[in-house]
Amino acid sequence: MAKLEYTLRGDFDEILRSLEDAVMDGSATASREDASDFSAAAGRVAVRVYERYSWSGSSRVSMNLTLAELDGRIFLSVITSGGSQAMYFKVNTWGESAFLDTIRRAAEAYRA
Repeated sequence: MAKLEYTLRGDFDEILRSLEDAVMDGSATASREDASDFSAAAGRVAVRVYERYSWSGSSRVSMNLTLAELDGRIFLSVITSGGSQAMYFKVNTWGESAFLDTIRRAAEAYRA
């Protein structure tokens, strides 16, 4: 498992679009599996789940993106999982780290 968490600044919708574009443009095998959005007076949350094929692990890797805005503050949490071929423990996490890297540069552009 690989994880990235940042506090961001900027427009929520612009950030979300930029992150989604980074994921989809960063891998030929990436797909958006599902999405969920919630809005209330105090803020909003966007959840996205992506998958891609990991060449190094010869398996699928998933990535969960959660972007939350509350009182003008924006928090991003991205977690990847999968890609290992071992039965009882993880042999490698290269696929997870590489998938996370597809979003890192876009996220850092908005880092507070």
